[in-house]
Amino acid sequence: MREAAALLGVSYDTMRRWADSGLIEEITDESGRLAVDGAALARFAQERADSAGPTDEVPSGQSLRNRFTGLVTRVVKDTVMAQVEIQAGPHRFVSLLSREAADELGLEPGVLAVAAVKSTNVSVEVPRNR
Repeated sequence: MREAAALLGVSYDTMRRWADSGLIEEITDESGRLAVDGAALARFAQERADSAGPTDEVPSGQSLRNRFTGLVTRVVKDTVMAQVEIQAGPHRFVSLLSREAADELGLEPGVLAVAAVKSTNVSVEVPRNR
């Protein structure tokens, strides 16, 4: 639950209130802890971002390389390429990569991933301890 709250950019208390009110369904993981299904969280994050609308915030600074941790919300594969969408808070990233890379990373809706952005290229990474 704490990780889900952090991915959505909200407090743990907010995440609990959403779960208690039925906005997001909670599950029990293998260890018996309260959790949120990754695919359900991805859909919820996408719905929240869609309803938020554009923002007028101007960043105070920006690094050359930016990393955004989020959830995979959509994967479209053909025989050679894959299109992967990641929702990281209010930001949506789309990456085109080889199908082989997407398969090796196990990318599917609900998987935790990092969009690493440099210039016009977006690469996708999966943390070791997901």
